[in-house]
Amino acid sequence: MGEPMSCVFVANGQLMAEQVRSFLQASGIGCILRGESLSKTHGLTLDGLGRVEVLVAEADAGQARELLASAESGTFRIAGDADDEPE
Repeated sequence: MGEPMSCVFVANGQLMAEQVRSFLQASGIGCILRGESLSKTHGLTLDGLGRVEVLVAEADAGQARELLASAESGTFRIAGDADDEPE
């Protein structure tokens, strides 16, 4: 990824960052994680030490933020969900 990157989410720890990365990648948005190595080696998540940024290409930042906002609000739906099908 040689293009400019934009931070779309800041996770408190590696586990949460990996979940967000998996969610975005499943939606077709490539991303990378950037954070302190202390969170990996010692599992620290105190006062920003476990901070992990989720970065996407600037061109995908708007779509990534929309996806994350819909997941946070509970409105995200997977195409083909039983709830989406008309009765």
